[in-house]
Parts: sequence; C-alpha cells; structure tokens
Amino acid sequence: MPYAAEISRTNPTCILFLIDQSKSMHGSISGGQGRSKAAAVADSVNRFLYTLVLRCVWGQAILDRFHVGVLGYGPRVGPAFGGALAGRELLPVGEMARNPLRIEQRIQETEDGFGGTVRNSVRSPVWFDPVADGKTPMCATFQRARALLERFLKEHPGCFPPLVVNLTDGEASDGNPEAEATRLRGLASRDGQVLLFNAHLSSTPGQPVEFPDHDGGLPDDWARRLFHMSSCLPASMWAPARQAGIAAGPGTRGFVFNADLASVVRFLDIGTRVDFSNLR
Repeated sequence: MPYAAEISRTNPTCILFLIDQSKSMHGSISGGQGRSKAAAVADSVNRFLYTLVLRCVWGQAILDRFHVGVLGYGPRVGPAFGGALAGRELLPVGEMARNPLRIEQRIQETEDGFGGTVRNSVRSPVWFDPVADGKTPMCATFQRARALLERFLKEHPGCFPPLVVNLTDGEASDGNPEAEATRLRGLASRDGQVLLFNAHLSSTPGQPVEFPDHDGGLPDDWARRLFHMSSCLPASMWAPARQAGIAAGPGTRGFVFNADLASVVRFLDIGTRVDFSNLR
C-alpha cells in the first residue's frame, strides 16, 4: 500500500516549503487583524516547524525522522533560513532545532476549564523572517525543488514520499508552472510519488475553497490551474481532514483557494499530517 513507509532516523522523509516572497505579499491577509500575508505565512510555517520538532523529541534527543527545507521566491529563489542555517536548503530536523534564528516570547491563550481563558508566555523559535519584494518566479522554484528532491530520493529511495507545500498569493511571473509541477510530482520513492500541495492566499474577505475534489467552484483559470497542479490526498490524510469537517476521499486535492489566516493554519495541519503511527 503506497504512502505507508516507516518514518525513522534510518528512513527519514522530507517536507519542503515553497514560500511566495513577492511584493504583493505585503498585502494584509484576510482574518489576520492587519498582518501582511508574508508575516502570517512566516509565523504559521515557523510554528509548524516547531510542532514538527516536538513530534521528534525522544527523551533528551531529537530524532532525525524528517529533513526540512524552506525555499523563498521573490527577489530571488533560494533558502529562506536565517542565522547559522543561512544558505542551507535541506537539513535534518535536529540540526534545524538546534539553530533557530532567535527565540521569541509570545502570549498563548488556553481555556481555563471554567469558560474563560488563561494567558501564558511561551518560548517560540523563529527560523526565518517574512520577505515581500520582487516578482513570482514559481517555475524556477519548482525546478529548484525538483533538483533538491532528486538528490534526497537517491539517498532515501524507500522513504515515505516527500511533501512539498507551496504558499502563494498570485500567478507565476516566469511562465506556466504546470509542466514543472508535473515533473515535480513525477518524482517517487518506492512508497509513492512526491506530494505537491498548493495554497492560494487571500487579501479580501470571501469564502475559502478548501480541499476540493473538482474545479467547478473555482472562479478563474489560475485557480483551476493550481487545483490541477495539486496532488490528491493520500488515504492516511483522509481521517484528519474529515475530523476538520472536510469530506475527503480519493479525488480530494491538497489545495486551498482564497485562504484566510484560519484556512492557512488548517491547511498546514491537514496537509502535513503523515501517518504518525509509522514513526519509529
């Protein structure tokens, strides 16, 4: 059965984020209380990276079950990590955990069990900062991602298939990315093909289209193109999608259109949910 390989230190998988850092990402994200799309995406992905680190903690050690990368595309296409990790494209999760750009103190609200909330200060690592400048070279970014994953798959041919998550707010500025997306999805381990998920970010209020199984409700050619560029959710992701109220099945695509901040968070939670019963 595909997408069922064990994920372990000896057989790690890979999660690669592609972050649109073009000038239009200065715009405010819907539901983000005035935050720019660039800032909202950076915050959401940094939080996910920390969650991934916590999933790999075993006693006092961090098990390198995942290799992680963040490629930004805007003024250039390249690694987005800052600080000691600047210039690194893919690296084990333990090395990433040991080298954050900085640690921030943030306020987190939790339920107090009596109908109210409690505010606590928590430490939150940051690995990359928001950028919003330049154009949207998506074709070149998919090419770069394919080269990275080709090398990873040569080293880990039996891995749970790598996952690529592309977050963007506009059309590619360097041509039609469909062919490059097809080449990227065509890469495979013995366990299945690479998964490519896409999220279109919104500046204006509107009902997001989350994880559709057809393109009938999408408003334009670009939205339909992103839909068809996206992989179908493997069966291991159907249960968390259904728990979030999404009727996931064989045709459900890893795609969100007109995403507000809440949709971005839900997209990352569902779209990166590998079968953690396979972790070793």
